Amino acid sequence: MRLEPKDFFEKLEFDKVVDLLAKECLGELGQAAIRELRPMTNLSVIQEKLQEVAAFKLSLEQNDRIPLKTYSDIAADLHLLSIEESVLPEEGLRRINVTLQTVGEIYRFFTQARKELYAPLYNIIRNTDFDSNLVREIDKVIDKEGNIRPDASPELARIYKVIQSKFRELDKVFRDLANEYRNKGWLSDSVESFRNGRRVLSVPVEHKRKIRGIIHDESATGRTAYIEPEPVIEINNDIFDLEQQQRREIYRILKELSGVLRPYVPIFEQYQEFMVIFDQIQSKARLALKIKGVAPLLNDEPKFDIREGYHPLLLLRNQGQSRKTIPFTLRLDDKNRILLLSGPNAGGKSITMKSVGLLQLMLQSGLLIPVDKRSELGIFHNFFADIGDQQSIEDDLSTYSSRLRNMRIFLDHADERTLVLIDEFGSGTDPQIGGAIAEAILWELNYRKVVGVITTHYSNLKIFAFKTQGILNGSMVFDSDNLAPTYELKPGRPGSSYAFEIAEKNGLGKKVMDYAKNRIGKNDKAVDQLLVDLQREKQEVEERLQELKNKQDNLDRLIKTYDTMQRDLEFRRKKQKLEVKEQAMQSNAQENKDLERLVRELRETRNLEAAVEAANKAREEKKKLSEEVVQLREEVIYNPAGAKPDRPIKKGDSVRIKAGGATGVVEAIKGEKAIVEMGLMRMTIPLRDLQPINPTMDLRAGKSVSMDTVEKNATFYPRLDIRGARYDEALRMVEDFMDQALMTSSNHLQIVHGKGNGTLRKVVKDKLREYNVEMEIRHPEPESGGDGVTLIEFL
Repeated sequence: MRLEPKDFFEKLEFDKVVDLLAKECLGELGQAAIRELRPMTNLSVIQEKLQEVAAFKLSLEQNDRIPLKTYSDIAADLHLLSIEESVLPEEGLRRINVTLQTVGEIYRFFTQARKELYAPLYNIIRNTDFDSNLVREIDKVIDKEGNIRPDASPELARIYKVIQSKFRELDKVFRDLANEYRNKGWLSDSVESFRNGRRVLSVPVEHKRKIRGIIHDESATGRTAYIEPEPVIEINNDIFDLEQQQRREIYRILKELSGVLRPYVPIFEQYQEFMVIFDQIQSKARLALKIKGVAPLLNDEPKFDIREGYHPLLLLRNQGQSRKTIPFTLRLDDKNRILLLSGPNAGGKSITMKSVGLLQLMLQSGLLIPVDKRSELGIFHNFFADIGDQQSIEDDLSTYSSRLRNMRIFLDHADERTLVLIDEFGSGTDPQIGGAIAEAILWELNYRKVVGVITTHYSNLKIFAFKTQGILNGSMVFDSDNLAPTYELKPGRPGSSYAFEIAEKNGLGKKVMDYAKNRIGKNDKAVDQLLVDLQREKQEVEERLQELKNKQDNLDRLIKTYDTMQRDLEFRRKKQKLEVKEQAMQSNAQENKDLERLVRELRETRNLEAAVEAANKAREEKKKLSEEVVQLREEVIYNPAGAKPDRPIKKGDSVRIKAGGATGVVEAIKGEKAIVEMGLMRMTIPLRDLQPINPTMDLRAGKSVSMDTVEKNATFYPRLDIRGARYDEALRMVEDFMDQALMTSSNHLQIVHGKGNGTLRKVVKDKLREYNVEMEIRHPEPESGGDGVTLIEFL
């Protein structure tokens, strides 16, 4: 990544954002890491950082805070600990213990529910376990306040008890002596004090020879001597010896503990790194809360669509002053890559330009930004800015020379992944020449397909932007009635400087203003106004065209919806008619049986002419009904009105049987037929009976069943009458009926078998037991057939 100039962060005030983050950090290491914050270019890494901050922000919003606390840098302590035979002092052990306790609390914070809720944060520590034994080992030696425990070892506990006993003895003896000498009038009013770590009596100099002991000190006036009485000297010496033993025992304990902890130095370093990472994340999350930052949509293209964006520093300042901040909306893409922003001074041009650059920098640095969550931003690899006065005495550069140097660097390195920000483009030299040079540079930047926001007052640049594809004029709306800025960005229209109006408002005399207006002439001002008018009209035409396009799109959708509804209505009408005809065929089948019985009777009575006439009539009716059913089925299933033809079916496609809706996967295609795997079955089905669909489920291989056709599935009627059929014929009829029912996904079936001696009823039950399908089998009420009818419902 290339950033130009060297003080790029300062130009865009990114350094102030970093300062705000550093103030939120809990440790110096976190502050140091934040100050090294730099924008990134890897999309997945940026998204990961944003997700971490968003998760921590969520925990703060829900008052479910991760238990972070102030921590210290333990790098020096760990370095000492890593040296063999070294002994970690109490202070170092105390610092390591604080880090361990904090990390332990973080691990315990992530319950199963929180692991899912704050997954981006848990992923930081997911692959590293926390060894609670380390905390227990340290807790044996260090108490909650960070001091050595008196019972850290049996020997230390014994020494501690003896010392306490000696202190009690010392206190008793000292009090007895003090009372005795005070009664004799040998002590001053303060009675006692401490000198050289020893408890002493305050004795007036005239009585110091009367008390045997060691004089440790005298007052500044020389009128008071501080004496350690002889009876307590031996006790103090005993205490001194015990304290030496105590220090030696503590040293031994610390050395032993250092040896236990030494192998875990790499883990301690990792824990310290976790603390720094979480510290950075929490500082970003706290800033995001203050500026109402969100994670916008991200893509890897160098463009952006900022909606309701705010300059974060301006937003914070105005919040502190209870002032409203005006957001801006700006879209730059392949069609319009560069915004040429014009308008009056102090109207908000520069702050808007800086806002674009600062928001992009913050986002690529893993910070949530104050924009609408529907905003979409891309990734840039180079950031160039020319903002403010860069005059340099050391480099012997004037303001304009420094600007030209920046432009040269920009042109040398700019490409389509570069974001360019230029303030007061072309200024610093003769307006006519400076404007021409600026126009040439703008042409080259546009040719290189850079993305940028450029502010200017030059009319020639506004005209160039108006005529050039890829460059968009824009302005800051100005209240011309009150001569006050509104700070509202208006892309698509150039702005006027309102120089004369602002000068008059600021009190320049009429004589001066008249002279100025005469000097500039009417033509220049007219051109400026004409450009504004042309741009406004152009934008109105574009908006009108877009409105018409939207209306046309809506009309097309309505027509398409109407056509679909009409086809659906026609389909339903024909399907309903088909169902009526199929039911008629089913009824006709029963009537044929009755007719056959009638024919037999007529033959027996030798009335052959009547029999032939009845048979022919039944045959004609059946043929006519069959033809109607076939025609309707062809229209409904194979050629629905207005339906688009299905794409060719190939091996591996998921398909649906048009009649019934059963689904499966094509295993092979043979001519005009396909072998389809459907659950536990394989079926051979004509291609015309199949419809390609998107795969929805896994289908397992099972037994193979071959079918030459599925026409009868299309005419399936969920009622079967087997009355009068023989045993083997009834078995076949029930099996065919159930197979068709399963393939057509019918849920409610009815088999009429009659009562008789119960033989056919037993046939039905035996055959149904062969199907490994959950179903409910029952008989209806007596008035509906009772046990002469079997009802089947698939569960």
